[in-house]
This record gives sequence, structure tokens and C-alpha cells, in this order.
Amino acid sequence: MATNPIQWFPGHMAKTRRMMKECLPEVDLVLELLDARIPYSSKNPEIEKLCEQKPRVTVLTKASLADPDLTARWVKKYTESGSLTVAIDSTDNKGIGALSDAVNTVMKEKLERYREKGMATRHLRAMIVGIPNVGKSSLINRLAGGKKAKVEDRPGVTVNKQWVPTSIGLDLLDMPGVLWPKFEDETVGQNLAMTGAIRDGVLDTEEIAMLLCSRLMTTAPTEFMTRYKLTKEETDGLDSYDLFELVGRKRGFLISGGEINHERTATMLLDEFRAAVIGRITLELP
Repeated sequence: MATNPIQWFPGHMAKTRRMMKECLPEVDLVLELLDARIPYSSKNPEIEKLCEQKPRVTVLTKASLADPDLTARWVKKYTESGSLTVAIDSTDNKGIGALSDAVNTVMKEKLERYREKGMATRHLRAMIVGIPNVGKSSLINRLAGGKKAKVEDRPGVTVNKQWVPTSIGLDLLDMPGVLWPKFEDETVGQNLAMTGAIRDGVLDTEEIAMLLCSRLMTTAPTEFMTRYKLTKEETDGLDSYDLFELVGRKRGFLISGGEINHERTATMLLDEFRAAVIGRITLELP
């Protein structure tokens, strides 16, 4: 799964890394966005190295798609490890107030200096970074009170930097999503593919959907079995391939000869997981 990293590290990602390095002197702080469903896998180690000298707020996005109890545990874990962390969902404005409070906390000294100099209305400048499809543009549009950044539910849409003023005293520098050259842990690559951070088709979509079946049986068996009307007797001892085929058969995704339509089954599974139709599921424990 992680044998050809160049396939998911195209030229625009190398360009983004250079752009981030060049723009860091212009910003006061960094907002690092992580996907609440995969907080570990969506944490780019290169961003950690690039931005280590800047104050940072960690933002768990897409919280309405993730298990709320596990999201709270991830927030606690990252905050206790030294990175003030909040969970948000840009679709319904949840967590935006907490994000504003977190920015004011980490930038307290600079904001006090601004006030002492009579510059209380001056905006801070923040770089917003994260992997592809993590929700950067959606957050920017929510904070800006309108559509300022292009949003699509697929990776690789934002390709150039843009500054956007917001209602919480921040000017945001939107950066294109960036992955790192090589995933040392194969599971990280799988998680990124399952959530849509890696463009569908770069890795084998059917294989990813099969792996997702096994992962859901481990992390959210009740939700998975309820959604696809599976029973314990049917699923006992099945591997990922057999689970995948069982789901396709239950849905009636058959082609001539009674064979399962793998492509249709894979697309349905990934779409329903990503939209939280199966349930609010987090794939990683803190």
C-alpha cells in the first residue's frame, strides 16, 4: 500500500511545502487542521517540523462525522501534550467560539502588546494548514461569513495561496493541502484513502473498501452491521474480502452470473462512510 509514495505526492505538494516555508515569516500563528475521524493519520509530520517555531492551535475538523466521545478524548490528549486543541464543524458553526478563544489564549502576549500600542483592532495573521480535503476552505468560508475560498469534497482543489479577513480578528492565509512523501505506517495511507484525503483511484478503491469493512467491524460493529443488515452468524470468521462481498450481496449489487459488482459496492461503502451515513465513526483511538 505504501510502496509507491510518489503517486500521492504530486508536484503541487512539493510546491506547497516551499510556499509554506516562504510565507511563515509573514504569519503570527499556525492553525493546523486534523480530521477528527483520523487525528493521528491526518497529522502531517512535515508541518510539525516546518511550523515548530510558530504558536499553533490544533483544530479537529469534521467533528459531526466523528464519534463525539473519542473526539473529546483526542482534544484532551493533544492539549495535554502541549498543543491547544479544539474540535469544530464548519457546516453548523460548532466550535467556532472555542477556536476564537484558543487563538486569543496562545496569542495573549502579542494581543496585549497591540493594545498597549493602541492597535487593539489590528488583525493577527494565521496560516491554515493540513492535508488535502481536511476542511480548510470550509472553515475559512465560515469565519469569513461567505464563500471566499473554493470548496469541493475532493482533495487538491486549493492550489494557490490567498489571504482572507475573518470575523474573529484573524487574517487567514489558505494553503493548498499537502501530504508527505512516504507513509512509514501502511495503516496511515489506508486511513487517508478511506476518508478521501488521497484521491480515489490513486490506491485501489476496491481494496480500500474491503479494508474499511474489516476496520468498521472492529471499531463500529453495531453501526456497520445495522446499516447493511448483517448478523453475527453471517459475519463470524469472515475476512475483509468476504465481508465486502456480503455487503454487496445484501445491497443487491449483482451482475450477470450472480457475481458481486465490486466497483459499485466499493463506491457505495466509501461514500456512505465519508458522509457518516453508517454512523459517526472515528477510526483511531487516542
